[in-house]
Amino acid sequence: MRILALSLDLDDTLWPIAPAIARAERALDAFLRAHCPAVAEAFPVPAMRALRDRVAVEHPELAHDFSAQRRLSLARAFAACGHDDAALVDAAYEAYFAARNAVEPYPDALPALARLAARLPLVSVSNGNADLERIGLAHHFRARVSAREHGVGKPAPSIFRAACAALEVPPQCVLHVGDDPLLDVAGARAAGLRSAWLNRDGRGWDHDGVVPDLTLPDLAALADWCERHVEGTMAA
Repeated sequence: MRILALSLDLDDTLWPIAPAIARAERALDAFLRAHCPAVAEAFPVPAMRALRDRVAVEHPELAHDFSAQRRLSLARAFAACGHDDAALVDAAYEAYFAARNAVEPYPDALPALARLAARLPLVSVSNGNADLERIGLAHHFRARVSAREHGVGKPAPSIFRAACAALEVPPQCVLHVGDDPLLDVAGARAAGLRSAWLNRDGRGWDHDGVVPDLTLPDLAALADWCERHVEGTMAA
């Protein structure tokens, strides 16, 4: 296959997302205990998590925007405790969001990103709300496409095609790499991209009707594959 660019998922591809979310929830709880104890008492971490889940169910129109879901959850929590302070809601969200972006990349991720970015243009394609500028990885990417900004998330074909358009590379020449069989592999294939399944856990493939072009154990293996099979396209 002729590959001229790579699109990369972020959460659970470059870093594990569960530890980052857990830290963010604790950071939010600490902020509330310091600045609004009544809200912290009424909505400890499990209750705040349940509230956020209810908001997601009640507002399917926000399925592509995790930031909006979180802000609405906070506004509800504050209102339930008799508070109507938008600035305090903003500050609480910032405490959460800063910790959410304090991710710990997989050991292979940073060296592999450097190798990949030196060979091919990269675009991130994510349903999450990670901020690559805050994380310090934006310089590796030629473009970034998020569900929040695009208006719909993976596996919708349009978000993958938007990523290809951002790089001005036809879909058939873009290899999308991600950990999720449905969102990443099936979504990319439906949009006409090639697909690589990042299978860090050694799971079996049990999804009928679609098969990834590549199955890789980590990003180092992706960089190895690109160096063997892809002619570098970056301008000198």
